[in-house]
Amino acid sequence: MNPKKIKNSSPRIKVIQKLYNSLMNPEAEIEYPKSQYKKFIKDVVKGTLERLDLIEYTINSHLSGDINLSKTDKLLKIILFAAIFELMFKHNTPKNVIINEYLLASEYFLEKIQIGYLNAILDKLSKELRIGD
Repeated sequence: MNPKKIKNSSPRIKVIQKLYNSLMNPEAEIEYPKSQYKKFIKDVVKGTLERLDLIEYTINSHLSGDINLSKTDKLLKIILFAAIFELMFKHNTPKNVIINEYLLASEYFLEKIQIGYLNAILDKLSKELRIGD
């Protein structure tokens, strides 16, 4: 089987794609085709979109010296927001799983240096948001 095909089937890749499409085409309705991950994808996409302001506030309050969101690449920002949504609201998923899954998914969209930066930001923020996890 093609490794690109396997990687592309990751639910977090679908989350990133849906968020990107929604932010680029705000008037378009988000479609969620049948999938074993449909509920998860829908929860993360809707939750992230509904809490954009809270997520941005969280980033700014914990990482103001590390990241400037207005100058951050749009795709990197989308991945960061989705991962932070999961860290904040999906407590059944361990923080290391969330971080690793988004880093793997980001390989599909970002340059290596951006992935390293994403890893550092998520690692630092996860320690603030998930104390004792």
